[in-house]
Amino acid sequence: MGCAWQNAAMHHLRIATRRSALALWQANHVAALLRAAHPGLEVSLVPVVTQGDRIQDRPLAEVGGKGLFVKELELVLGRGEAELAVHSMKDVPADLPDGFVIAAALERADPRDAFLSRRHAHFAALPRGARIGTSSPRRHSILKSLRPDLEIAPLRGNVDTRLGRLRNGELDAIVLAAAGLTRLGLAGEITEYLEPEVSLPAVGQGIVGVECRTDPAILKLLAPLEHAPTRTALTAERAFAERLQGSCQSPIAGFATLTGQRVHLRGLVGAPDGGHVFQDRADGTVAEAAAVGRGLADRLLAAGAAQLLAKLRDAGA
Repeated sequence: MGCAWQNAAMHHLRIATRRSALALWQANHVAALLRAAHPGLEVSLVPVVTQGDRIQDRPLAEVGGKGLFVKELELVLGRGEAELAVHSMKDVPADLPDGFVIAAALERADPRDAFLSRRHAHFAALPRGARIGTSSPRRHSILKSLRPDLEIAPLRGNVDTRLGRLRNGELDAIVLAAAGLTRLGLAGEITEYLEPEVSLPAVGQGIVGVECRTDPAILKLLAPLEHAPTRTALTAERAFAERLQGSCQSPIAGFATLTGQRVHLRGLVGAPDGGHVFQDRADGTVAEAAAVGRGLADRLLAAGAAQLLAKLRDAGA
C-alpha cells in the first residue's frame, strides 16, 4: 500500500482548501494522512478565497448558503489546478456535479453542537429574552422551538470573530460545532455539549470528506483514508437530505448512528421560527443505509414537511 502512488504514476497531489483556520487544519490533516499512507508522495495545499468568505455582512443563507464554499473549490478541481478538495461534509450539497465524488469520508469527530457562554452554565439557564448567536438555519429553528423567547442573532466570520462577540458581551451565548472547536484546540471554550436529543446535528456534521474527479489513480490513493462506519452514516444522512430537496435556508437535520450491522437515523425538518418541527426516526441494515434515509424523508414529507419546504422554496428560502 505504501507504494501505491508509484503504481498510479502520480507523485504529487494538490489540495484545494479555503483559507480559514479550520479549513487549513482539515486540509493539512488529510495531507498528513496521505503522506503516512504513501511514503514519498508529495502533497501541497492550494488555498482559495471563496465568495462565501468574502461576503461577511449578510447571513450566509442569503448569498447562496454553505454550498458557495464547495462550488468554488470544485471549479478549481475542474480547471485542473488541484486534484483534491477537502470539505466539512455538513457544507456539501446533497447532489454533486457529474464526474465528482466524495472519495473518502474520514472517521467522524464529535457530531454535537456546542453551547458557549460567559454568563450561563447551561443552555437551560439562559434567562428569558437572552441573545444567542448562530449562523445556521437549523440551529435557529431548533433553538426557537425549544425556547421561543430567545432572540437569535446572525453570527458570521471566523471562529475568533464569533468568540469575540461573546467575550465583549454583545451576545449572551453562541452555538457552534463541537468538532471545529476541538480541531482548533478550543474545546476549553465549550460551556455545554448539546446532545442530539436537544439539538439534532446537521447532515454530515463532524465528518471531513475528500472530493475529487472520478480518476481511478486518485481514488486508489484515497482508499486508505476511508472509514467504513462513517461512510454508512453519511450515506444514510445524505440520502435523507437529497430526498427532501431543501434549499440552503431550509432547517434540516439528520444524524445516523450504527449498532453492529444496523443503522439508526433521526431526521428533522423545521420552520425557520421553530413554530413547526417534524421529527421521526428509522433504522435498517448497513446495506440499506441509503434506503433508510430516503424512507425517513418520505415519512416526514408525508407528515407535513413537504408543504413547509414548498413554502420556503416559494419564499426564496
